[in-house]
Amino acid sequence: MSGASDSDAMPGRAVTTAALAVIVFLQIPVIVVVLAAFSTTSYLTIPPQGWTLAWFGKVLSDPTYLSAIRMSLILACGSTVISLVLGVAAAYALFRKAVPGAEAITSFLMAPLILPAVVIGVALLQYFSLTGLRGSLFGLLMAHVVITVPYIVRSALASLSGLDLAVEEAARVLGATGFEAFRLVTLPLIQPGLVAGALFAFITSLDNVPVTIFLIGANQTTLPVLIFSSVEMGIDPSVAAVSTLLIVATGIVLLIAERRAGFHRFV
Repeated sequence: MSGASDSDAMPGRAVTTAALAVIVFLQIPVIVVVLAAFSTTSYLTIPPQGWTLAWFGKVLSDPTYLSAIRMSLILACGSTVISLVLGVAAAYALFRKAVPGAEAITSFLMAPLILPAVVIGVALLQYFSLTGLRGSLFGLLMAHVVITVPYIVRSALASLSGLDLAVEEAARVLGATGFEAFRLVTLPLIQPGLVAGALFAFITSLDNVPVTIFLIGANQTTLPVLIFSSVEMGIDPSVAAVSTLLIVATGIVLLIAERRAGFHRFV
């Protein structure tokens, strides 16, 4: 019996070991970037030659980096909020079959997830050049909405698919209007899915380069574009430092979202 138990446990151990090995392998680039951010040298080196926080101070006191961080946060927060409003409304209408051709519309809304980002960037560049929106903050914000709405629509549809519509109907029978039933009953029930979609949308906008780089004006830049440009001109530990700050900030946002909304139940 003991031998049989050991033989049954071996495949499970092998799978666990393989999974841990894959996770460690995927985290190696992150570890390298974080370690490089603390190096005392003026160039990237692993292992770091000494330990210092000077590069973090340089990033947080550099007007160029601060301006890029501000622009990235404006675009990420703005596009996430707009995408939530538009995406939830679209998903609800599609789920309730309130519009003809719901499946075709859903496929159209999901198209930015399938098309290469460069293709989207070039197409928006052509369109914005014709409409005069190129280089404007509004145009850049709308471009980010285009690439973030699919995440909200997909997560909202997934959450709505597991919802019992009888609950909403019961609220309406008890006197609630359609909007009140949605706001007080449906919306809280799909909240974990919306939080997950909003996180994906926020991170996608914050980290976008292929679309943004085609549309930013001469006096505009976002943090990912600035990092991309800095890497082209030569890498110093300040790039690793700002990347480390992004990693930490993303982790904090995920932790807060997990504590407040428990979106792991959706994922």
